[in-house]
Parts: sequence; structure tokens; C-alpha cells
Amino acid sequence: MASISSLGIGSGLDLNGLLDQLEASERQQLTPIVQKQQSHQAKISAYGRLESALTGFQDAVAKLADGKQFEAVKNEVTGDALGATLGDDALTGNYDLEVARRARGYSIATQGIGAADERLGAGALNIALANGDTLNVEVGEKQSTLEGIRDAINDAGGGVQAALMNDGGDTPYRLVLSSTETGTEAAIDEVTFSGGLGDALALDQNSEVPALNAKLTVNGIEVISQSNQVEGAIQGVTLNLRETGTATLDVTRDGAGIKKAVKDFAEAYNTLQETLDTLTRFNQETGESGALLGDATLRGIESRLRSVISGGAGGGEFNTLADLGITLKVDGTLEVDEEAVDDAVDNQLGALADFFTGTVDRDGLAVRLDDALSEMVDDGGTLDDATEGLETSIDTLQNQYTRTEERINSTLARYRTQFQQLDSMIAEMNSTSSYLTQQFDALNAQLGQ
Repeated sequence: MASISSLGIGSGLDLNGLLDQLEASERQQLTPIVQKQQSHQAKISAYGRLESALTGFQDAVAKLADGKQFEAVKNEVTGDALGATLGDDALTGNYDLEVARRARGYSIATQGIGAADERLGAGALNIALANGDTLNVEVGEKQSTLEGIRDAINDAGGGVQAALMNDGGDTPYRLVLSSTETGTEAAIDEVTFSGGLGDALALDQNSEVPALNAKLTVNGIEVISQSNQVEGAIQGVTLNLRETGTATLDVTRDGAGIKKAVKDFAEAYNTLQETLDTLTRFNQETGESGALLGDATLRGIESRLRSVISGGAGGGEFNTLADLGITLKVDGTLEVDEEAVDDAVDNQLGALADFFTGTVDRDGLAVRLDDALSEMVDDGGTLDDATEGLETSIDTLQNQYTRTEERINSTLARYRTQFQQLDSMIAEMNSTSSYLTQQFDALNAQLGQ
């Protein structure tokens, strides 16, 4: 039997076209699988958007769940003598301050020599500090220049730094030794040179700059500090001394920060609500719908949040958000009466803190919301479980897709084999027909004669 390399050549039929149609028909079995995968992937992306919005809301909630938010303070300094930095344990108060002296470090220089790169001879340098620490530096012959000694001291560390100075005289180069920190405890007590260094170097006592401690008064109380950053003179406050002079420091409750935290809470909730509306909306004109329309996971999250927010935190002066001037509108968003919130912060701060953070007997609204949100967005939470379920379904569908595609390819291979056989058979039949026609024509011609 003759071999046919291309379908349809032997028979004259469009078998390739017919095979393409059969393949297109078979591959329609893959379409619903792909559509399901795309639908699941769209849901996973939508869950990601939902998680992002929930996390943003949780960040705002967490600030109100933390009691420190309602204890937050701010400071105002009048005068240029100092600045102030507040810590977490700073308390409100007013302070009159006077900086009598800033702290400074100790320094002393050696007598001058002619050249900075002149070798002075191997030896050692010993420095004793007022705090009892010592610095011992061994210097070899090659390193025994002022530059080498400077580098050896700086490499050793130990509370002392070295620099070179050129005073412009006949022997201008000096080694300047300085304590790395201010105050008398970090001062240099004694410097000794030995070996070749002892023969070439000596201290110039006239260059000595004594260490000084900072001295200031806080509300008339004298304070001594080793550093110009004074800690502990006022609880939770670090004073940064800049110059001598007077200043006042007022540490007050950060009412503006608390008001902002409350308003940010409402804004974050509204942003979350907008995301929920986008993910569940339906356009009647176009028929388009949000990726999570009718989704049970989203409905459960909405229901839980609505239950916590509407439940409030009873038992105190404020029972619900509405008591604070924050009302739930028909569209599901929160509306803030800023005057009412400002009044609560200014005049009922303790009750406001109890409403959000809770008391010994009960959890506040923000604490309960934070717990609910954690169950939704944390690892192993509601959204994590839903996402993992969809990912598992996608993997299952991919396996189904692979099996279906293998079955389709097998079917198409069988069709191709059958078409090749059909093509060959018709070609043989056509050949036989042509032969018989020729024989009959020849026979007719003979009979006609």
C-alpha cells in the first residue's frame, strides 16, 4: 500500500480541515476547566485586596487599642538653650530650665616636631582614663611617625582618638589626644611614652583642655551630667543642651494626636467599606459583578465586623460609637461629628480611653475589633483558609486539565490514523477505478472495430 504523507492528497478530501474541526470540538472540554481556574484566581486576588483593606483598618484600630495612645504627650520648648525628646514614659508637666555650662571632652597635645612622617623610633604609648580604663598601644619602627601613631591609636579605640595639628611654627606637627566622650569620667588622666617615643615626644601642658560636666537647673534643682544629652533629670525626657541660657519646657497631653487617631479609625473603616462595596457590586446594565459577589467568606467577615461595631463597649460613660459622635450611615460608612470627638478628647479623655481600650472588667471596642481582625487576616485565619482552599482547587483543576488534554491528544492521534487509512483506501480505490476504466475503454474500442 502506498504511503501518504499529507492528509487529503490521496483522496482529494479536506481531511486536514475536518481534523482541525474535530480538534476544536474536543478542546472545548478544556474551556470550563480554564474558566474555573480563572474564577478561582480572581477570587484569590480579590481576597488579597480585602486582606489589604482589613490590615489597613487593623492598623488604625491597634492604635486605639493601645492605652499608650491616650497617654501620649507632646512638648514645646521656649528658648534656644536646649531641645527635648520625649520617651514612652514621659508625664505632663511644666519646667523652668537654666543651662549654666555644657559638657566638653578632655584634650591635650604633644610638643611639636619637624615632620609628620619622621620616624621617631619603636616604643609604646600608655593612656590612663579617669574611669579606670587604660589604652596601651605598641608602635613598631615603621609605624613610629606621627601619622602612624595617630592611626594606631584610632584603630585601638578605647575611649581616645588622635589627630594631627600643624601650628605653623618651626616644629609645627603635634599629636592631639582627645577623649571620645564628654565629662570628667571620660577624661584622660595620664599619658606616658616609652622607648623611642619617649625620647621624641612630650606633652605640652599649656595645650591641656580640661573635661567639664554639664551643669543645669530644673525648676531650681541643680543637675550635673557627664553628657550634653541629659537623661533622668525629667522622667521620660531627654534634654539636648545646645548653649548656655534659659528655657522653658511644657509637656502636655497630645490631644491632637488622639483626635487624629479616632478620625483615622473612621476613615480606615470607610476605606474598608469602599473595598467591600467594590468586591460585591453588580452592574445591572452591563451584567458585570464584583469578584466576591455572594461569597460566603466575605459575608461572614462583614457580619462579624458589623456585630462588633454595633455592639459597642457598654458599661462606661460611652456605650457606642454614636455616643462619641461617630454614626453609621445608610451606605455602611461612618460619619464623624468632629466637635463631639474634640469635646470627648478635651473633657472626657479617661472615658474615651476606657471605651476603646477597656477596663479590668471588660474589653474595649478597639480591643475586640483588633481580636476579630486578627482572626481574619493572621496566618491560619479566615482569609488564609479561604485562599488555601482555592489554591488547592486550582491544583486539582490543573490535574484535570492535564488528564483531559492527554485524552484529547490521544483521540486526535486516533482520528489522524483513521484518516490516513481512509485517505490510502480511497486513493487505492481511485487507482483501481482508473485502471478498470482504461480496460473497459480498450475493450470497447476492440469490439467497435
